[in-house]
Amino acid sequence: MEEKFYTMLIYSENFAGILNQITAVFTRRQVNIESLNVCASSTPGVHKYTITCNCTEEMVKMLTKQIEKKIDVLQANYYTDDEIFIMEACLIKVSTPMILENREASLILRTHGAHIVEVNPTYSIIEMKGMTEDILSLYQQLNALGMVLQFVRSGRIAVTKSPVEKLDKYLEEREKLRD
Repeated sequence: MEEKFYTMLIYSENFAGILNQITAVFTRRQVNIESLNVCASSTPGVHKYTITCNCTEEMVKMLTKQIEKKIDVLQANYYTDDEIFIMEACLIKVSTPMILENREASLILRTHGAHIVEVNPTYSIIEMKGMTEDILSLYQQLNALGMVLQFVRSGRIAVTKSPVEKLDKYLEEREKLRD
């Protein structure tokens, strides 16, 4: 089977140790996590994990089932890029003297829609939000000019294109069963 890039959205109650349990599922199956983002979700007391990986569809289904078996995990789903809205962010520290003397750098920043958010005599900080490929393109072009001092990229954040949040449906059904 062919490997594809998948984004997993996992919801859990907010308890210590859940992240370790989730990542252990990937380790046992020898699947590398490409990016990981954990934050509070729109549902009080629930955290959202956004994890990306390259694997076969068979493997991502197995990972999803194994993760959902964890006691504090409420729900786990996987998506391809066409099923979700995605974004990343980056910060790039560049040499201020080099960026000021290189006209090409200014054009690169405008082309990518990047913004300078801090300037001092030694370095400047550039910020950009967008797709992974666009962020990496900006970094590579600035790095080719020899001005990059530091680079950091966030993990992917994602929301589904579905009008209804699958977690909300699940929690509604769970409440009905309790009544």
